[in-house]
Amino acid sequence: MKTFSIVIPVYNSQDNLNSLIKELKKILPSLSKRYEVILINDGSKDKSWQMIKKLAKKHLWIRGIDLMKNYGQHNALLCGIRLAKYDIIITMDDDLQHPPSEIPVLIKKLNQGFDVVYGTPSQDKHVLWRNLASKITKLALQSTMGVKVASKVSAFRIFYTSLRQTFNGYHAPKVSIDVLLTWSTANFASVATKHNSRFKGDSNYTFKMLINYAINMITGFSTIPLRLASLLGFTFTLFGVGILIYVLSRYFIVGDHITGFPFLASIVAIFSGVQLFVVGIIGEYLARIYLRTLNYPIYTIRQQTKKHK
Repeated sequence: MKTFSIVIPVYNSQDNLNSLIKELKKILPSLSKRYEVILINDGSKDKSWQMIKKLAKKHLWIRGIDLMKNYGQHNALLCGIRLAKYDIIITMDDDLQHPPSEIPVLIKKLNQGFDVVYGTPSQDKHVLWRNLASKITKLALQSTMGVKVASKVSAFRIFYTSLRQTFNGYHAPKVSIDVLLTWSTANFASVATKHNSRFKGDSNYTFKMLINYAINMITGFSTIPLRLASLLGFTFTLFGVGILIYVLSRYFIVGDHITGFPFLASIVAIFSGVQLFVVGIIGEYLARIYLRTLNYPIYTIRQQTKKHK
């Protein structure tokens, strides 16, 4: 018999939790006799933690984790994944955008022989800027994950708990659950699932946050930017050699030379801009190395409603 751990990061969702648990209570008993729901309070500013404690006291299958501060969705997810005690992990949002009634769809696809399955929305329900930022983020994930399904990732996912063994030793402060899962398997799939609008409140993700996440994924889990820097350096070296050949040709063949401040200023500006861009890329990688040396924690647990038995 398969057993399930539902991992849900919580941030400022006090008004959503009761409805979320009610929906989970309807579906989980039909899936297995053994299951748990892990609610990770990621430094919420409202009364989410108080609500989690009430729910955990009322339902023995709910486990609450309170983090010391807001570490980010993926950091909170990693905390819950490491604490999960059952065979299969399902992750979902706390705002009912991922209907619990769609969980059987994920399980059915997983049973077809896959290790990780994403529940992909049939259509985007966000505003234009959010959809644009999400597409940029998925392109970044495509470059780091190296699997076709990267363009269809979502926070609604199911995978075998055993996959976490590969990244148990991961301690860098920047986390991407999707990239970490590629360290364990390449057997990914996606399936269309129903996605609702947020039950109450506004999304906690801004355009800036999504773009920062995309940048972190590219520079934190890929060497593509460094290769781009090398390519730019090589390209503009050839460009510079070409200009030199052109200038010398004008001087020796035609007997003329190129004059004018605009031409010189343009060349200097182009090469200076490329140099600064390349230095910026190297700086991003140095910053990540520096953060690793600080041993900055991925997350810190303040308290739990119940321990492992």
